[in-house]
Amino acid sequence: MTDLVLALDVGGTKIAGALVDRNGVVARAVRVATPLGAAEETWDAVASVVDQVLQGEGVAAVGIASAGPVDVDAGTVSPINVTGWRGFPLRDRLSALLPGVRVELAGDGPCMALGEHWLGAGQGSRFMVGLVVSTGVGGGLVLGGRPFGGRTGNAGHIGHVVVEPDDGDPCTCGGRGCAEVVAGGPRMVAWARRQGWQAPDDADAAHLAAAAGTGEEIPKAAFERAGRAVGLAIAATAAVVDLDLAVVGGGVAQAGDLLFDPIRRTVADHCGLSYLDGLRVEPARLGGQAGLVGAARLVLG
Repeated sequence: MTDLVLALDVGGTKIAGALVDRNGVVARAVRVATPLGAAEETWDAVASVVDQVLQGEGVAAVGIASAGPVDVDAGTVSPINVTGWRGFPLRDRLSALLPGVRVELAGDGPCMALGEHWLGAGQGSRFMVGLVVSTGVGGGLVLGGRPFGGRTGNAGHIGHVVVEPDDGDPCTCGGRGCAEVVAGGPRMVAWARRQGWQAPDDADAAHLAAAAGTGEEIPKAAFERAGRAVGLAIAATAAVVDLDLAVVGGGVAQAGDLLFDPIRRTVADHCGLSYLDGLRVEPARLGGQAGLVGAARLVLG
């Protein structure tokens, strides 16, 4: 009987898969771009990743991290950025592809948090939130040392904490003023352009960070604004569920202090309750593997 499990991380930009052992070592990793057409086209890409990773080898179980919303009980997913999947039965499709193999599903934010808690910056924490600040802002909770998904598996979706209630931009969730519309990479770039930032047509958050690093005021302001939004979302979440740690990863977080300095200042300014003394904000350590490691932990824990 093999000790290896298959981990999958399915999002709006990529589908990743890997074999993971009981120590969290990732092997035979495969990553492809997510097709954003019909539901079956996206599913075919998932099935292809599974075939490339397994190469005919058996696994003990399958853990899936998926962009959400998810419905853990039903095993379905409706990722905001994968428009062809609405109530898509991802767990059942994997079970049919690998008969007799246990399959578990969770959101990609909770899996990122679980991975960081197991082997990354969250080791030793009992009450933490993990955040991915990238194209959007996702998150997940580990409470009492265990992943906490709430009623449907979507608890900890910190990107949809409202941080600009009066004049915030509309969000893909249907609300407005969410942290995601301030701190998501494309939204940061769009805001900077509206303020007069001159940049190439293909400029992204990495270009914005490079410009901020040279002292350009508008890019610096974009990171200040994004860090404040993330810090407000962390502070609100911490007050509700009594956290001791926030771990922040994702592509935008690669900007380092440009993002982390305003996050930490905002958390300090808004976490005055005595039970939040010592709340820390730390960069993630596992990079792009956090979701895969967390997905594996779903079935290895």
